[in-house]
Amino acid sequence: MPPSHKSRRAAPIDDDAKLRDLGYQPVLIRRMGPFGNFAISFSVISVLSGCMTLYGFGLITGGPAVMMWGWVVVGLMVMFVGAGLAEVTSAYPTSGALYYMADQLGGRRWGWYTGWLNLLGLLGAIAGIDYGAALFTSALLNLQWGIDPTPGTVMAIYLCILLLHAALNLFGVRLVSVLNSISVWWHIAGVSVIVGVLALVPSQHQSPSFVFGEFVNDTGWSSSLYVVMIGLLLAQYTFCGYDASAHLSEETTGAEVSAARGIVRAIGWSWVAGFFLLAGLTFAIQDYAGTQNSATGVPPAQIFLDSLGLTGAKLLLLIVIVAQLFCGNAEVAAASRMVFAFSRDGALPFSAQWRRVSPVTGTPGRAVWLSVGVAAVLTLPSLYSDTAYGAVTAINVIGITPAYAIPIYLRLRNRDRFRPGKWNLGRWGVPVGWIAVAWVLFVTVLFCLPQTNPVNANSFNYAPVALAVVLLLATVWWKVAGRSAYATPTRGSGDRELDLVGEDIV
Repeated sequence: MPPSHKSRRAAPIDDDAKLRDLGYQPVLIRRMGPFGNFAISFSVISVLSGCMTLYGFGLITGGPAVMMWGWVVVGLMVMFVGAGLAEVTSAYPTSGALYYMADQLGGRRWGWYTGWLNLLGLLGAIAGIDYGAALFTSALLNLQWGIDPTPGTVMAIYLCILLLHAALNLFGVRLVSVLNSISVWWHIAGVSVIVGVLALVPSQHQSPSFVFGEFVNDTGWSSSLYVVMIGLLLAQYTFCGYDASAHLSEETTGAEVSAARGIVRAIGWSWVAGFFLLAGLTFAIQDYAGTQNSATGVPPAQIFLDSLGLTGAKLLLLIVIVAQLFCGNAEVAAASRMVFAFSRDGALPFSAQWRRVSPVTGTPGRAVWLSVGVAAVLTLPSLYSDTAYGAVTAINVIGITPAYAIPIYLRLRNRDRFRPGKWNLGRWGVPVGWIAVAWVLFVTVLFCLPQTNPVNANSFNYAPVALAVVLLLATVWWKVAGRSAYATPTRGSGDRELDLVGEDIV
């Protein structure tokens, strides 16, 4: 038998031995290869979701100049964060990912709060991605059949999308992996088609000076610097979710290397693809004010309409919607694994229910249902507030981004506890880590700030409120039950018995 076959055959054994050494009994099924692991993070980042859904936000918070240069700067800084996180992921390849890393490097309280932040960010990401897909779907329905994209209509579509993603995730990680692999090529082809068509078909385009130099401030704030800062949300929101590679590491072969590489490669390819997508859209703007105030409710749809006509617009919207559906499905997979892992360690109320794994599919089905259920609740304010969706995306950023930095910070602070994995940065680990931590501190403060002026009940940024509520609940639950119920295993105790496998809710 060729050596390559031997290595592939031995990989799950080595992976399971590593997992047992970290203290966990292997329960999930390893059916995801290195490409599938990369694909899930690339699918969750999804430039056809993040860039498209917040493009209208970018039009008012700095306009083309902030969108383009903000993408370059944020992408570079996120590469530092991703590299630092990848190094720690290689050392601790578990479904718990960020909170388990923090627990091992800093102690139980660090792990506890990191887990709650990570969970908030992941659930906010499901809401942001799938509600964005609902917005684009409603725009397509408006163009096709004249259906008015009211908040109620969008909410109904959103709930249907959540149910679709729950159903797909219940079939097991093999289907999720296949869909993510298709998603990679769909995103690459989709960006190429959109940029190519918008470059060739319209009779006129904006100038390079407009695309890279036009500054627009329709926020109500007088400070240009402030507007530039909050305008970075478009890029920072898009560059979220690459921890999916870590959360799926217990279902990945060669996880110590595959999960780390999956994080870095997903960020890198998304950085390139997103730049061309934003440039292609912005060059093709025909009427800036008309794009901002599109009757479809989705500014990119108006760019497609003005540039290509009705048929072309509908076809490109379909490309975007399918990509967003891939993205949301991948995010449900990542969030459900976080729920499973956090429950496995006793951190959630009714943990014994959420950690159950189907004996047939090897999937934590109840964790899937909890994930989509909470995501549905998070978007209910969108029925009454025009700015609620922006708050949901900010919840994603300020929940998950600090959770990325905590394990990196603890790896720097407690170097004696850190044992590098097979993928590491060597002597560059320390400077890369400090840059990553500094950037995360900056953006976390930034996205707690109000986004539009005047600030009232409709325009208020509820993201810091959500963050405060989660931290308060985490503190209360720690005092009530967490101190006694929550515990990660000691290294080498991977044969401990837990009631994990059982009948699932389908």
